[in-house]
Amino acid sequence: MTVETWVGPSDSDTDGAALQQFGVLPWRTRRDGKMRILLITSRRRGRWIIPKGWPIEDQPPVIAASREAFEEAGVIGDIHPGPLTDYLYMKTLDDGSVEPCRVTVFGMRVHGTLSTWREQEQRQRRWFSVEEAADRLDDAELADFVRSRGKGRPDTMVQTERCPDGQ
Repeated sequence: MTVETWVGPSDSDTDGAALQQFGVLPWRTRRDGKMRILLITSRRRGRWIIPKGWPIEDQPPVIAASREAFEEAGVIGDIHPGPLTDYLYMKTLDDGSVEPCRVTVFGMRVHGTLSTWREQEQRQRRWFSVEEAADRLDDAELADFVRSRGKGRPDTMVQTERCPDGQ
């Protein structure tokens, strides 16, 4: 499998292009076969979102997304190297400015949830049914995706593979 390094927009981009982030849609199945989606709260406003963050220099997008899931939600699992979807939202930056930001989303089948993790004091995390997750998500475009693709068997949403280099 070949994984390309992502080169996203820099802070100096002035062509009006959206900023780029990478995120993970963490999921698992219960014993009864029903899919559950993990959401976390944003740090500033407590909105329900997926783990996401900025590109990491010299790392493929799938690794950046996996790291965000680990740091923000305290989860580990198998992540599919191909993106599931992407969506656009308006990101409030540290200086108060608002910029369009495109999030490329990868699916992660969660195998482990850590009892302590890096951002546990800053965020809540909670497992939801597919419908509950779609209702709680702050981003309508992502909510529509979860609602439409989360119906049926879990493998219709994501086919998992081990993350490159075992990460």
